Amino acid sequence: MSLDFSQPQRQSAAGILISGAYTLQQFVRAMFIPLALLIFKSNKTVLLYTAFGLTAILVISLIYGYFYYRKFTFYLNTLKQEFVIEKGVFGRKNLTIPVEKIQQVNINQGFLQKLIGVYSLQIDTAGSDSKEVNISAVSGQIAFALKEHLLNGEKSTGANPQTEEAALAAQNLEQDTPFIKIGSSTLLKIGLTSNYGQSIALLLGLGYAVFHNIKEVLKAFDNDNGQIEQFFKSGVTLISVGVLFAAMIILLLATNVIRTFVKYFDFQMSKHQKSLLISSGLLAKKNTLLHPSKVQITEYSQNYFQQKIGLFNMALKQAHAGQQQSEKEVRSNNMEVPGCSSLEKDEVLRMILGKLPSEGKLYRPNFRFMNLLVLFWLVLPLTAYLIFYQYLPEIRSFYPLAIIYVLATSLMIYISYTKHRITVSEDFIIKQSGIWDISQEIVAPHKIQSISTSQYPWHKSLDIGHVTLHTAAGNISFSYGNYTEIKTLVNWWLYQVESGQKDWM
Repeated sequence: MSLDFSQPQRQSAAGILISGAYTLQQFVRAMFIPLALLIFKSNKTVLLYTAFGLTAILVISLIYGYFYYRKFTFYLNTLKQEFVIEKGVFGRKNLTIPVEKIQQVNINQGFLQKLIGVYSLQIDTAGSDSKEVNISAVSGQIAFALKEHLLNGEKSTGANPQTEEAALAAQNLEQDTPFIKIGSSTLLKIGLTSNYGQSIALLLGLGYAVFHNIKEVLKAFDNDNGQIEQFFKSGVTLISVGVLFAAMIILLLATNVIRTFVKYFDFQMSKHQKSLLISSGLLAKKNTLLHPSKVQITEYSQNYFQQKIGLFNMALKQAHAGQQQSEKEVRSNNMEVPGCSSLEKDEVLRMILGKLPSEGKLYRPNFRFMNLLVLFWLVLPLTAYLIFYQYLPEIRSFYPLAIIYVLATSLMIYISYTKHRITVSEDFIIKQSGIWDISQEIVAPHKIQSISTSQYPWHKSLDIGHVTLHTAAGNISFSYGNYTEIKTLVNWWLYQVESGQKDWM
């Protein structure tokens, strides 16, 4: 069967259920606490009205989903090579995306989509909101064929740009032999040795949410007499603190492992024509096809534990829309490769960069790199503690913690200084940084959008300065270097950008 994307077409009719379920889910999330109070504190009559109200909301959501389905169309303008989406129930919106600007196409399948048997297709460009360019319900054949054409298709003059053979090849994208396939044992190692900061933030947020919701429920039942606070106050002993700390460590590691398995289960990376095909996911399967040329910064990192077991984490950073996007949306533009070996890392670098980075000249920062860090992280906190130590006897017993803080912070500042490096070769710039996770960020000179340098007035006599390389995927900074050497490097990079023939995308 031929697939003609030059004619406007709708999503699958299952999109009505997807849109209705999404609207209902958003409402339940926003009204969770009021609904819980109605259920637990109301009589049968109010509960009946509540059930009728929820049913009405579901019906309205399905009706809205139907009209959204009828008004949503997409097609490919083969003459201008533009992908066009027209949508909107109360107000029409027309999105036109040049095919050459598309840097990544994702095919996702959430839990509900798996039950129905459809896929969602999301298109990422450097200057658009990915939420706007989303087709939520199409068949697998259309999704894979459209993704293949958007990233690898050639210009066509005919009305039917997708031949039967091309459609069949697109449908079999997932059959490409992967050169990276991450198993459960590797995911377990990655879960135990990475993402501590994200998991701690997740646990703190979850703990606060649980504490707050329990307080709200107790208030609603007029039964809040400070029981929760009293429980924590009465139960604090040296043994309980130790047990709590051990439980937090176990919970942290368990959270890491679960998050890793959910996100990266059955992770595979393979090469398909000119692009990389990446797929992963446990509950929601995500398939991504991206051009290596669209990657702006290639990063790999490794901590102490990962170094011992020979694993690397990689991130392929692509162009984003700048500060208009949230940090989460910026991270979503970056493709992550967890737990690859040294050989697999080198294979990815060859595919993205064309070759492995060669050795270059190493530039180190001046020892004054540590001055401000010592001031803000050691001197000021220690001074504040000593002041309180004189006037508040209650905190004098915490002096062992203060000593541990000073020693740990001093060590981290020193490690940060020793790992802050930049290596410059003919073809690549490599920035090294980190304290626990030591990362290497690699960028080619032709990917640089602009360069800025700065120098504090009190550093002029010392010839110390800073440089920042601005790219479409973020900035790479080198601080407290020799300013004369920095200006020489800037002139060399600008010459490479102006005289080079390569495009940044």
